[in-house]
Amino acid sequence: MKKKFISNKAIVALGGGLDSTCLLLKLLSEGKAVRAYGFNYGQKHQIELKKAKRNVRFLQQKGFQLSFQEINLVDVFADNTSSLVASTGIDIPHGNYNEDSMRSTVVPLRNVIFSSIIYSKAINWAVQSGENVLIALGLHSGDHAVYPDCRPESHKACKRAYELSDWNSEMVDYVAPFVKVDKAQVLAAGLKAMRKMGFSQREMMRVLANTHSCYDPSPKGESCGLCGTCQERLQAFAANGLKDPVKYKQSACFE
Repeated sequence: MKKKFISNKAIVALGGGLDSTCLLLKLLSEGKAVRAYGFNYGQKHQIELKKAKRNVRFLQQKGFQLSFQEINLVDVFADNTSSLVASTGIDIPHGNYNEDSMRSTVVPLRNVIFSSIIYSKAINWAVQSGENVLIALGLHSGDHAVYPDCRPESHKACKRAYELSDWNSEMVDYVAPFVKVDKAQVLAAGLKAMRKMGFSQREMMRVLANTHSCYDPSPKGESCGLCGTCQERLQAFAANGLKDPVKYKQSACFE
């Protein structure tokens, strides 16, 4: 019987969106010390990293064991064909994730590249501390229709490859707690975590206001309300009986 993996340390890829932020909150509510990493890959919506840093500062001030590092991968993704990468000049499509047009937002192997970097970070932290380290990714079921590297099959394959690729991999586990649930359930998990940590309603909305999901924000950082990720986010808030605290350029039927 496989021994249960236990760790008080965790690493998360913190993009500044709703999914990774809710995952971070869940890990902190479980009493884990967390190292978060954000990636600048030349994305049009770099405001997500600014908002991630705001939430990190707030959570650090609340006394949680949390660090953050931004990793520059602009050169790695410079020749990309995705509409998410600013250098391509391709417009972000509007519509929902079930439409073929949304495939232009795929950044090939983005999450595989991110996860390989943080797996290396986790191995080094585990060896240096002599303790197990948990890696958690904020993948959820809503991603599966468009993004191949967010699917359970990709996660499972990467996990096996990483396990085979380092002598100390038994000290690291690689999980995606939200991979079988939708964005509304991800938000519910984040809300539950904040309640568990004793956050006031005002503090909870402050954290959520400092998340960013939109792929096509205005120069001022306002969300478009029309792209697939905006629609999915608005539906998630509506399902939880909340009004999204971020600003939108255009109103949507889910508000």
